[in-house]
Amino acid sequence: MVWGMTEGVPRSNRAFRTAVVPAAGMGTRFLPATKTVPKELLPVVDTPGIELVAGEAAESGASRLVIVTSPGKDGVVAHFVEDLVLESKLEASGKYHLLEKVRKAPGLLDVQSVVQDEPLGLGHAIGRVEEVLDDDEEGVAVLLPDDLVMPRGVLETMARVREKRGGSVLCAIDVPKDQVSAYGVFEVETVPDATNPDVLKVLGMVEKPSVEDAPSTFAAAGRYLLDRAVFDALRRIEPGAGGELQVTDAIALMIAEGHPVHVVVHRGTRHDLGNPGGYLRAAVDFALNSDEYGPSLREWLTGRLEEGDRAVDAAD
Repeated sequence: MVWGMTEGVPRSNRAFRTAVVPAAGMGTRFLPATKTVPKELLPVVDTPGIELVAGEAAESGASRLVIVTSPGKDGVVAHFVEDLVLESKLEASGKYHLLEKVRKAPGLLDVQSVVQDEPLGLGHAIGRVEEVLDDDEEGVAVLLPDDLVMPRGVLETMARVREKRGGSVLCAIDVPKDQVSAYGVFEVETVPDATNPDVLKVLGMVEKPSVEDAPSTFAAAGRYLLDRAVFDALRRIEPGAGGELQVTDAIALMIAEGHPVHVVVHRGTRHDLGNPGGYLRAAVDFALNSDEYGPSLREWLTGRLEEGDRAVDAAD
């Protein structure tokens, strides 16, 4: 079996054109807000999380975004459709700054959707995309919308690793050892000829291990650059609990059959938009780095924290 790219393959066959965003979940941790608003459209300051992820994909070279949705969850895709009535009203009233913001999402890349009829796991969601890929697409990028990886750029590094070493490339963050049980953790080894020490070879992956059993502190960070061979592997793995297909099981099968898998350790920030605590931290982080909101928020936060410290001192 041929596992993707090798040296000498034309560049047009190496670059990924399609980025996949699985967005079929119900967002139960954000209820009641997500009764009517998809979790992926909740704003990080003033920009929906899925637009931030789409922007990352576009900057990394993708020309198409495939959103995996569930039945009736059309609002996520609608965010990327032009609203000419709204645009004309903003233009007529001279609100050009807002007009620029509204036009940004539809101009990022071509967007289409596929429907995941049942919640049968991330592997099942990724598998639904095979039917819409062009025949000459050898790889596909997958970006989990709950993971906001900053600064941008890790996908470009992952693409360079895939061009050099073939196979599939994943993204990791280095987490404190006492937090490994909350993540999927990679078993890795160094790559002798790697010039970048943050490029490691993946030997396996353990889902939410105990601190004692964790093979490393490198945890999955929601960015995958997968060889097209993943679809064949997904067809051959067995469903797990709840009938779900896990992409980690497909990757494990590929490794066992000789498919090269590497990881790029991202040394920046990763925010978890999938839970309210992580979402709040992301919003504060983004706002503090904003010229528009940062200065006043920083001043208010400083005063609020000092006020809290005084209250604690008084209570003591």
